[in-house]
Amino acid sequence: MTEKQIGKVSSYFSHVEVAAIKLSGSLKVGDKIRIKGHTTDFEIPVKSMQIERKDVKTAKKGDHIGIKVPDKVRPSDAVFLVK
Repeated sequence: MTEKQIGKVSSYFSHVEVAAIKLSGSLKVGDKIRIKGHTTDFEIPVKSMQIERKDVKTAKKGDHIGIKVPDKVRPSDAVFLVK
């Protein structure tokens, strides 16, 4: 399995369990990502994502996306695409 960094967490909204991620690569629904930081390390499939509260299937470098996460994440946690 290979991993490539495709973004960083910019914020976390605990009431809705959503991570805001600034992308430095592209991502699509169905991809698997790993979020890793000092106290964070888990993999999840991307079931859905949003840009400006609208559902999207794909996102590209420079986009700011929101995705649901099962656990707390922190600003500057790294986001990797898992292949």
